Amino acid sequence: MPNSQSDIRRRFYYEIRSHEVSVRDRNPFMSERRIPSLDGLRAISITLVILSHLVKWKHVSAVVLGSYGSLGVFIFFVLSGYLITNLLLRERERTSTIRLKDFYLRRAFRIFPAAFVFLAVVVPIYWKQMTWFHVAAAVFYVANLDTTRPWIFGHLWSLSIEEQFYLLWPFAIKRWYRYRLAIVLCAFVVTPVFRTALYAFHVHTGLAVSLPVFSSQLAIGCLLAILAPRLPKIPGWLSLGMLAALILIPWFPAITPTRTLFLLFVLEPILHVSAAGLVLHLIQVPYRALNWVPMAWLGKISYSLYLWQELFCSNASLHGGYFLALPAILCACLSYYLIEQPMLRLRDRFTKRPASQSAPHVMPQDLTAAS
Repeated sequence: MPNSQSDIRRRFYYEIRSHEVSVRDRNPFMSERRIPSLDGLRAISITLVILSHLVKWKHVSAVVLGSYGSLGVFIFFVLSGYLITNLLLRERERTSTIRLKDFYLRRAFRIFPAAFVFLAVVVPIYWKQMTWFHVAAAVFYVANLDTTRPWIFGHLWSLSIEEQFYLLWPFAIKRWYRYRLAIVLCAFVVTPVFRTALYAFHVHTGLAVSLPVFSSQLAIGCLLAILAPRLPKIPGWLSLGMLAALILIPWFPAITPTRTLFLLFVLEPILHVSAAGLVLHLIQVPYRALNWVPMAWLGKISYSLYLWQELFCSNASLHGGYFLALPAILCACLSYYLIEQPMLRLRDRFTKRPASQSAPHVMPQDLTAAS
C-alpha cells in the first residue's frame, strides 16, 4: 500500500508539471521560448537606427526616414524592459526567488564579449581621437555620461543605459518584489518631471542622457511584462491607432516651453502606452511578415549590427550611401556567429541548472537592445 500511494503521488506530480509546461508553451506570456514577431520588430528598429545615422552623416538624403532613429531606440528600450522583466518574473514563479548571480553572469556572457571585441578593434584605429577617459567610460558602460566621447563611441550611450538598467532592476525586483508595480509606475511618472527640471535649469551635462531620462521607456516595457497575462487581446483597429501614434508623435514640434510640457506630460505617455500596446498586439497576433526568415534573422543579429554600424554608417569620411550598411552587416555576421553564439553556448554550460530547478523544453530568450 505505501508503494502504491507513493506511485500515485508521483504520477500526480508529473501530470501537474506536464500541464504547467504545456500551458507555458501555449501562452507566450508564460513561455520562455523565443517570442514570435519580436525579432522582426528588432529588425525594423535597427533599420530605423541605421537609416537615421546615414541621414545624420549625410550619406543619404532621406530626411523623413532619418527622423525615426530615436523611435528605433525607443522600441529597443521597451523590448528590453519587457523581456528582462518577463524572464525575472518567470524565474520567481518557478523557484520563488531570483538568482542575481546567475542573471548577471548570463548578461555578462551575452553583452560583454561582442562589445569588447568591437572596442579592441576600433580603439587602436581611432586612438588619436580619444583618451583613456573615453575608453574607460565605454568599458564600464557610462558612455552616456561622457559628453565628449568621440564619434566612434557615439552609439554606446544607449548600451550604457541598458547595462545600468540590467544592474539595478533585477536587484530592485528581488528586494521589493511585492512593490514591483509601484516601482515601475513611479519610474514612469518621475521621468517627465525629471526631464522638466533639466529643461528648466538648462542642464547640458551627462545628466541630460542619464538613465532617469529614459526610465519611462524601460518602465513601460516592465509594466507590460507585469500586466500582459491579464490584459485583453488588442483589436486590429486599436493597433492601427497605436501605430499611427508611433508614426506621428515624433514629428510634434516641441519648440516652446508650453509645447515641450505638452509633449512630456501628454504625448509621450501616449507614445509609450502605444508602443507597449503594439508589442502586446504583435505577441498576440504573430504577423507573417515579422516572422519571415530574413526579417527574423536580421533581428537576431541586431545587437552586433548595432555595434558595428557606427564604424560605417556614422563615418563622415566614407562615401557609399545605402551600401555602407553592407560592410556593417558583414561585420555583424562575423560577430554573431564567431563571438556571440560560441559565448552563449559557453554561458549555458556555466549556468546550467539541475533539471529539478528548471522547466523542461524551454529556452530563455536573450535581448540586448541596440540603439
